Amino acid sequence: MAPHGSTAPNGASPGDRASDDQASSESPLLRGTPSSGDAPETGGTGEGIDRSIETPVFTLTRAAAGLAAVLLLGALAYGVWTTATGGEVYNVDRDKVTVSRVQQGDFQEFIAVTGTAVPEKTVFLSAEEGGRVETVLARVGAQVQAGTPILRLSNNDLRLELADTETRLAEQRSSMQQLRMSMEERRLSLQRDLADIRNQLRRLERQFKRQKRLHEQDLIADRTFQRTRDDLRYQRRRLELTQSAYRQDSLSFRSQLQQQRRQRQRLDEQYEVIQESVESLTVRAPIDGQLTSLDAEVGQTIGRGERIGRVDNTEDFKLRAQVDEFYIERVQHGQTATTDALGDTSHTLTVDRIYPEVEDGRFEVDLAVQGGSPPDLRRGQTARLRLQLGQPQAATLLARGGFYQSTGGNWAYVLTDDGSSAVRRPIRLGRQNPNHFEVLGGLEPGDRVITSSYDTFGDADRLSLE
Repeated sequence: MAPHGSTAPNGASPGDRASDDQASSESPLLRGTPSSGDAPETGGTGEGIDRSIETPVFTLTRAAAGLAAVLLLGALAYGVWTTATGGEVYNVDRDKVTVSRVQQGDFQEFIAVTGTAVPEKTVFLSAEEGGRVETVLARVGAQVQAGTPILRLSNNDLRLELADTETRLAEQRSSMQQLRMSMEERRLSLQRDLADIRNQLRRLERQFKRQKRLHEQDLIADRTFQRTRDDLRYQRRRLELTQSAYRQDSLSFRSQLQQQRRQRQRLDEQYEVIQESVESLTVRAPIDGQLTSLDAEVGQTIGRGERIGRVDNTEDFKLRAQVDEFYIERVQHGQTATTDALGDTSHTLTVDRIYPEVEDGRFEVDLAVQGGSPPDLRRGQTARLRLQLGQPQAATLLARGGFYQSTGGNWAYVLTDDGSSAVRRPIRLGRQNPNHFEVLGGLEPGDRVITSSYDTFGDADRLSLE
């Protein structure tokens, strides 16, 4: 630091130098610029002389800041504009969307199933006895009556068994005949003996009475009277024994005859069974109907009980439908279904039978056509059915459509009163059937809703319908 009162370099006082430094810091353009009228110094060290530096107006930092400001102002302006006009707008061709009107009506919960026509009554043909196909008497597709022969089998073992049973039955009949003849001869012999004994008894009784009176008068010898008395006792005892033998023989005859009859009855039954088996070698139609299948050719060997064909009653049909196992507890006997696919008129069907077995996630039900099946219905014909799961209930209804896949039923585009645009609106849906949704909130009867797909609309808040 210079001592008080000393002089600064270049002849300037400290106060003057401080003033110059202050002026230099306040304005860079004035720094190093000589005052007017002062001549620049020359020949010094160069201290105290500054150069003027020019700064560019447009820099990279200033350009970035300006662009950010412009984008921010644009976003704010767009937000104000979209808010004022109802959100993002998407132009849509009116002819390419489906518009459905919300309406009040009865909501019927039902499921769509496919029914296949099957005969009301089907009887399968099977071979009661095995054998070789000898003759085929009917062809597939033919109309047959109950009892009509369809094919004939041959079985030699069965025919031999029938012949053997016939022989045994004939032997049994002969044995029974011989038994009857033998017992008849025995009966006649005993009857002759009884007649002879009774005759002798009558004679001896008369003789005994005469001799008894004479013996009492001592007119005959005791020996003669005793011999007559002993003969009488003998014949009486013989009569008792002969009568007992006659009764025993009668009982024995009846017992043997009953045994022979039982044996013959068993043989008769066996013969009838074998005879029926031989007759069953001719396979006959069990009912009136159409022979819809027959798997048999001449010379083919068919085993006992093997299924060989089917006869269908073609006068009445029912529909058999497969239903998803999800509804197995809701499908009940007596529920109704409707269809328009059978002829020109609508038909009502009733659940007649439920098969509880589940295969591949489905179970089967049989539905009978009320009033009888249409005359032109054929086996295997299919029809779309609406199987009702409950009673109709009053509800607000909205037609089904592709919009549900895009919104999940949480919102929808609802047309304005003039129909020129559609505005996004939150909604709430409940139950559904193949035709309608049940509206629980967000829509009123009379509202018009776009129910076609929203896949091309993006996140637009409003649709302009052109």
